[in-house]
Amino acid sequence: MSSLQTQKQEVFDYVYNMLGGGMVDVELDPAHYETALTKALTRFRQRSDNSVEESYMFMPTIIDQNEYTLPNEVIEVRKLFRRSIGSRTGGGDGGTLFEPFNLAYTNTYLLASSNMGGLATYDFFSQYQELVGRMFGSFIEFKWNTANKKLTLLQRPRAKEDLLLYCYNYRPDSELLNDYLAKQWLKDYTVATCKYMLGEARSKFATIAGPQGGGQLNGDALKNEAAAEMEKLEDEVSKAVAGGTGYGFLIG
Repeated sequence: MSSLQTQKQEVFDYVYNMLGGGMVDVELDPAHYETALTKALTRFRQRSDNSVEESYMFMPTIIDQNEYTLPNEVIEVRKLFRRSIGSRTGGGDGGTLFEPFNLAYTNTYLLASSNMGGLATYDFFSQYQELVGRMFGSFIEFKWNTANKKLTLLQRPRAKEDLLLYCYNYRPDSELLNDYLAKQWLKDYTVATCKYMLGEARSKFATIAGPQGGGQLNGDALKNEAAAEMEKLEDEVSKAVAGGTGYGFLIG
């Protein structure tokens, strides 16, 4: 089965379960619980910044290769860092190294000398290195595709080197389910989704025949309850009840 067909089938299975498909005894099956939890996790990742985390990762470059595929949990690449100040052909390290420990020693030397200046001289030298790097290729421009996780470098690598990537990652499901702020929200949203699916199934059979004239099922009531609970939980996310920094003040 092709990748596209597999993705389509996942959508079809989701719709089937959300509409109460497969319920013979008008009760939820394991597949429905799984669908409800998956929806809760997906919705939480869409709405809450508590579902992501900052991370750093190293990516080795390949000579003359511009496109690289990153892991699926990476959702955004913010910056690239190189251990160089300009040269792209200076061997495996990608040019002259910008070594922080060496600079710390230089700073101490400048401060100890009465004829060499102090922090201002060191600051000017750091600005000089940054300017040289910006003009001669220390900073790599890139393009990031969130759908297929492809990172495209806009400069062709001429040597092997390790790039440091500053990224935003999805937090793993196990971590979210252990987060004291997020896990109760996920439980409540899962319950609300299960109520909605059960309501869909019971709405198909509004009345069940019985010896006393039959009984009325509460499908519509369950769906109304579920919709109200989901709306309340969505509001909690916007107020950062489930964790995260929330939104700042808006004027206008």
